[in-house]
Amino acid sequence: MIDVLVAGGGPAGLATAIHAALAGMEAVVVEPRPGPVDKACGEGLMPSGAAGLRAIGVEPDGRPLRGIRYLDGRRQVQADFRDGAGLGVRRTVLHAALARRAADLGVRTVPGRVTGPRQYADRVEAAGLRARWLVAADGLHSPLRAGLGLDLPVPAPRRYGLRRHYRTEPWTDFVEVHWAAAGEAYVTPVGPDLVGVAVLSARRRGYPEHLADFPGLLDRLGGSVPSRVLGAGPLRRGARTRVAGRVLLVGDAAGYVDALTGEGISLALHSARALVGCLRAGRPEGYERAWRRLSLLHRVLTGALLTARRHPASARLIVPAAHRLPVVFRAAVNLLAGG
Repeated sequence: MIDVLVAGGGPAGLATAIHAALAGMEAVVVEPRPGPVDKACGEGLMPSGAAGLRAIGVEPDGRPLRGIRYLDGRRQVQADFRDGAGLGVRRTVLHAALARRAADLGVRTVPGRVTGPRQYADRVEAAGLRARWLVAADGLHSPLRAGLGLDLPVPAPRRYGLRRHYRTEPWTDFVEVHWAAAGEAYVTPVGPDLVGVAVLSARRRGYPEHLADFPGLLDRLGGSVPSRVLGAGPLRRGARTRVAGRVLLVGDAAGYVDALTGEGISLALHSARALVGCLRAGRPEGYERAWRRLSLLHRVLTGALLTARRHPASARLIVPAAHRLPVVFRAAVNLLAGG
């Protein structure tokens, strides 16, 4: 019998399978799409996320990230990471590197979808396979989370993300977060001649209309050749619990606040390690507490920024406040960075 059956072969699912294999467990990943899979993603990893990749033997090509910079068209403030660099990396490059590492460790990936799992006292059956544990790593809109009755209502306003790449030499080694009245634009260097620009907003409109809110950024991009636009959302997702019998949730399927602080992949990597650790210790129920502890800062700080973002008056003060209180801004960035 398989030890860990993973539904979903994205970064969270592959990281879970890798951790399981490193712990001496047999892991099988079920994924319907041939890889590497692209998706709307900010593509920046905090230093703790970059370290988490190295710890499992994954070092994808990318651009070192020195810190985070906030801009609003009139002022800017930046914070260097204290303990190591972050990493800007194309989603497809990251996915391919994780898939190679998983294959090297003997993880088997099979095409298909996991639906309607059946749970028993000692096993779970799904996709024609038997396993001791099933890990739902099937993304933001997780069908498994919904099928298990674990979805929580999504509060308004609902936010959405759009991302495209621009063929231009990066002008910074920071992740830039440009603030405007209706949303934010996130600039991440991901290659020697490539930057990713993601926009987040509660307003539903086209990518060019969003980007028009950031004239300084438009000037920077100039006549750069853009890629196609990918989208995601609504971003906020909640789960009643991360453990439901022999099914455990990881990555975006476990719950997601917002991409505003850019920790999705880093949190998924650390959660995958914690999940496998709990299974190996024979204490799967401990994963819920571990996930809450790992995600606490992200949930609190991202939630606070979202609350401020919802009110125009307070939203206009986010960058000025960070500019006036750089020590507080640096401390917050490095708490999230794991430094």
